[in-house]
Amino acid sequence: MDNLNFINNYLLNSIQVKQRLVNDTETLKAISNVADLIVAAYKKGNKVLLAGNGGSAADSQHIAAEFVSRFFYDRPGLPAIAMTTDSSMLTAIGNDYGFENLFARQLQAQSRPGDIFIGISTSGNSKNILRAIEAAKICDVTSVVLCGSGGNLKDLADIAICVPESVTPFIQESHICIGHMICAIVEESIFPKEKWVKE
Repeated sequence: MDNLNFINNYLLNSIQVKQRLVNDTETLKAISNVADLIVAAYKKGNKVLLAGNGGSAADSQHIAAEFVSRFFYDRPGLPAIAMTTDSSMLTAIGNDYGFENLFARQLQAQSRPGDIFIGISTSGNSKNILRAIEAAKICDVTSVVLCGSGGNLKDLADIAICVPESVTPFIQESHICIGHMICAIVEESIFPKEKWVKE
């Protein structure tokens, strides 16, 4: 393999996915809408819950950390829970209720009306995210899915942010970029920079 040629092509392919996002007005509106919904939820004392599998589990934890800790600048923490981190809870639910109920059970226990659930699935077909969306409806929690161009979840969630791509790594790279944009908008909306950052 010609490493330099591979690296160049990989970067170009990744850039092309983000360029398609730039030109996808509906997806950009969905990102903005989700950020606004999260701001409204936080102002009412609600929280964000996130879940995914594999790399998407890591993205859930990454985004939750940006809310709770900080993104661009220091400010009070915002409540966010990644439902992928407690091994005792995950193995108990998986053993007693099945892997497909890992996140639905936690949503039933941890959420309250007005919260926001963000499910991340590159395939758009993860069964445990599907069950979580079903649980969110019962719990009066707004469901958001980050997915790629395929799968059924985009038709089931309240809001779908669909990356126009089918290759998993490129979808994941765009998902974390989208997560960062949402965190930045939320941070600035709730804690305006001029009030929190001393120059």
